[in-house]
Amino acid sequence: MYNELTEVDIRKMQEEIDYKTRVVRPKCIEDLQTARGFGDLSENYEYKAAKQELRRVDSRLRYLKRMIATAKVIRTDSREGVAGLFDRVELYYEDDDETETITLMTTLREDAVKGIISKESPLGRAVMGRRVGDRVLVKVNDEISYYVTIRSIQKGTDDDSLPISSF
Repeated sequence: MYNELTEVDIRKMQEEIDYKTRVVRPKCIEDLQTARGFGDLSENYEYKAAKQELRRVDSRLRYLKRMIATAKVIRTDSREGVAGLFDRVELYYEDDDETETITLMTTLREDAVKGIISKESPLGRAVMGRRVGDRVLVKVNDEISYYVTIRSIQKGTDDDSLPISSF
């Protein structure tokens, strides 16, 4: 399986790997060695906390390296009038009689609270590749679905401002 990422996603992950490898991990190792010097390791909270932080950093580094290794670089441009990555899409929810503007993004940089929706989410999958005026069925699961109508599409670009998400 591969991860569909943009060149910016991969660059941001590589920057985080470089930073954590050069700065954060050596600091964690230093903290661990300092805490080890405090004596009895069985009752040494500082040692346990430093060890836990080092494991967390190493886990994040493995995750990022695996994401890059399995990445498929995707194109970020889409045809005029068609919803694609980084585009702002105004949606009308028929059931609620409400409108909402979302931005389509890769999963790595989604933030649903801010209206930044993953292209792999049910809503993102339904909207990607559609045009203004299209009435789209969003199927959440076998029991839940709803319709949205695309009211407008504003072409966007990857402005590099959104951070990659952490776990």
